[in-house]
Amino acid sequence: MEKSRTEYSTMNTVVAMISRIAAILMGFVTRVVFTHTLSESYVGINGLFTDILNVLSLTELGVETAISYALYRPIAQGDIRKQQILMRMFRTFYRITAGCVVVLGLSIIPFFDVLMKNRPDVDHLMLIYFLYLANSVVSYLLVYKRTLIEVHQLNYIVLLYQTAFLILQDICQIVILFTTHNFIFFLSIYIVCTLLSNICISRKADRMYPYLKEKTKEQLPEDERKDIFRNIKAMLMHKLGNVVVNNTDNLLISSFVGVISVGIYSNYFLLIGSVRQVLDQIFQGITASVGNLGATEDEGRVKSIFETAFFIGNWLYGAAAICLYELLNPFVELAFGKQYLFDMPVVLILCINFYINGTRKAVLTFRDSLGLFWFDRYKALVEAVLNLAISLILVWKFGTFGVFAGTFLSTMLTSVWVEPYVLYRHRLHAKVAPFFVRYVIYTAVTGVIWYGTDRLCLFADGGRVIVFLKRFFICAVVPSLVMLLCFCHTKEFGIVKRKALAIWKKRWTDGRKK
Repeated sequence: MEKSRTEYSTMNTVVAMISRIAAILMGFVTRVVFTHTLSESYVGINGLFTDILNVLSLTELGVETAISYALYRPIAQGDIRKQQILMRMFRTFYRITAGCVVVLGLSIIPFFDVLMKNRPDVDHLMLIYFLYLANSVVSYLLVYKRTLIEVHQLNYIVLLYQTAFLILQDICQIVILFTTHNFIFFLSIYIVCTLLSNICISRKADRMYPYLKEKTKEQLPEDERKDIFRNIKAMLMHKLGNVVVNNTDNLLISSFVGVISVGIYSNYFLLIGSVRQVLDQIFQGITASVGNLGATEDEGRVKSIFETAFFIGNWLYGAAAICLYELLNPFVELAFGKQYLFDMPVVLILCINFYINGTRKAVLTFRDSLGLFWFDRYKALVEAVLNLAISLILVWKFGTFGVFAGTFLSTMLTSVWVEPYVLYRHRLHAKVAPFFVRYVIYTAVTGVIWYGTDRLCLFADGGRVIVFLKRFFICAVVPSLVMLLCFCHTKEFGIVKRKALAIWKKRWTDGRKK
């Protein structure tokens, strides 16, 4: 029996969150072993090379998002021929991308002395970089078939494969670190597991959709080809903005502060990124359903679902930002040691950036799934320029804090208001002012709860472990409880409650029948 969009979204989200939590826990154990078995220089190199290759991911041009959007309608209509044509285009794009990453990755080598202030004394530095580059190239091979599974609202299948290989990768890497302390062997496991994961997912897609193996020489109509290339151009601009804002922090810190500071930030990035990945799975789980929604439903229905998703995002990311602010330093000290601590102003700006970007997730999910990337394409370029300019100015005076403050200011000046404006004007066809009023109210409530929680956490005393546990209890209870009291009578909370009860009732009924 065909599942509803809500059921697909729920299944994808639940599997995604469980898979992501399992992968994160294993990844964290690997990280702790990594920091205790290798020097700070290796920690810094890991963060720096990862960011360099994230910058090179610009060559992907946002093709995956553009092709995914193009696939929603053919899948909803059962048009296999068009799916075949689009997937062939996708394969060609990704093969070109892999080649471009190789060329650009090699061209960066002469500039290593500029990118690394106080270049660390690490053996086989070039070989290490080549291994990072190889893993990036391998990640583009065969991966295009994964998208077809995801667009069919079956993302949970992909996640199960990816999580299994991530856990296998972590176990192997932990064994290597304990037995050999060899960073080269450690990186080799990355490449092997990435390749095996892509091969298994590709074969699964072939079994699920046999028409992928059928050859076709047909071309898309000229107007549809133009639309796809138009969207790819727009996504290139978005990807450029995203890479500059989110993946140049390590490069700036490395160039102006030092590689050791990159190592310190990489631990915070791991923890904050882990929480973000878990919460992002909620929106990743509904992405295909939103695409289907846009292809089959009217504006009023789309607007109602969006505003509910935005409400959920504010609640979850707000509560998580408060928890991170109170728990990050105690946790880092326990896990990695005092030498890896940031001052509280740096932690604060990191958590504020986490919250701001989290509140954007609903908007971005709907923008991408509804194919609106063209309308705010220049925003991404303006944001990138502002981020680099402001960060370069502030890093001279404020160091690491200045880099993250530049990210905050550039986001507030562009994305926070432009993205919702585009969504409301070009798809929902409604006034955006009520949305911004709601946004301000949500943010103000979060700010008040944040301050109150921080005051309560000051009363947590005792040893380091006891303080951490007390703060954890306060953060786990207070923010969500107060938000429940504040929002329990809103329309959006009522929708969430009805949806949850309907799913629970259906599951209960199905279970009784079995």
